[in-house]
Amino acid sequence: MKYDVILFDVDDTLFDFRESERRALHNAFVDFKLSEGVNDYSASYKEISKVLWDELEQGKMTLNELGAERFRRLFLTHQLPFNGEEFNRIYLGYLGAESHLLAGAAEVCGQLADCRLAVITNGFKEVQASRITLSVLRDKFEQIIVSEDAGIQKPDKGIFDYAFAKLDLTDKSRVLMVGDSLTSDVLGGNNYGIDTCWYNPHRKPNVTKIIPTYEIFELEELVNITGQAK
Repeated sequence: MKYDVILFDVDDTLFDFRESERRALHNAFVDFKLSEGVNDYSASYKEISKVLWDELEQGKMTLNELGAERFRRLFLTHQLPFNGEEFNRIYLGYLGAESHLLAGAAEVCGQLADCRLAVITNGFKEVQASRITLSVLRDKFEQIIVSEDAGIQKPDKGIFDYAFAKLDLTDKSRVLMVGDSLTSDVLGGNNYGIDTCWYNPHRKPNVTKIIPTYEIFELEELVNITGQAK
């Protein structure tokens, strides 16, 4: 077996974050008496959120700052009289209850039973832990490494140091990082000196200089890479 340890990203790798986000936003908007809020404001929200998550990866802001700031900017853009911090708190509560696996995620994790599996994800600890606990993957991971807990986010090398310490790892050659983000998962793994697998189900062109060790279009392909195929 080539790899003993598989580090998984969570959102858009194992879990359908788009669906979770859509439902949580809808429920939060309904609480604020905006039943059509997702239809009216989700496009703006996603643009704002992407900018802020990119800044988070670059170390330009903290996770706590990001949480309220994304909604503060949204409400400012659309002249809505709401408090970004309060809305973020309610949204995160709903998000933690939304646990939707991507097709093949449970099956693949089951087929990788001979590997040590762990999660390394950027995000809010309570939200990510809740969503994993609510899923059939709740007992699959030896460690759940969340950036809020670590105080560092991908692609910073520090979160990989944190993960390796938690897992008591020393041999980087036996570890594979799997995720959908070139700038977070792949770049982080590359910089740390571990092999990387870019999960690219939508076959997006790679217009960056970030080169993964592997690229897969379906999660099931991971079984062959790890040598677990029967």
